[in-house]
Amino acid sequence: MVELEQVAFPLDPWSENLLTEGVGGRLPTTTYLVADRDEVLVGYAAVSVVQDVAELQRIATVGSARRTGVATALLAAAEAHAAAGGVDRLLLEVREDNAVARAFYARAGFAEIARRPRYYRDGTDAVVLERFVTMAQ
Repeated sequence: MVELEQVAFPLDPWSENLLTEGVGGRLPTTTYLVADRDEVLVGYAAVSVVQDVAELQRIATVGSARRTGVATALLAAAEAHAAAGGVDRLLLEVREDNAVARAFYARAGFAEIARRPRYYRDGTDAVVLERFVTMAQ
């Protein structure tokens, strides 16, 4: 997961320590969802649920799993986790210059609700996206 983090987010990777804490369940609001093929990690998502809002903190897939539905499945799992937690919306931030991710989220029904100027370490703005969650039955 640490290697995938470095490849997927080369400008803003999470530290090995943060990932270890999260995967180990020591971040109380954050859940990691994992996609694998033949017991090999091909992607993961991190979603945080606090009260009535969930934040999709990460989705990452290995290169060979891109455009195969893995990220879509991880997003669906994150939404199901959020709905089970009773939230009514899912938020995320994406780099303004990440056209591939922005297109993915637009196809998934996310809408821009705000911008965070110079949010990332290199000064790139963050685009804040939102999608309402279908509550679990």
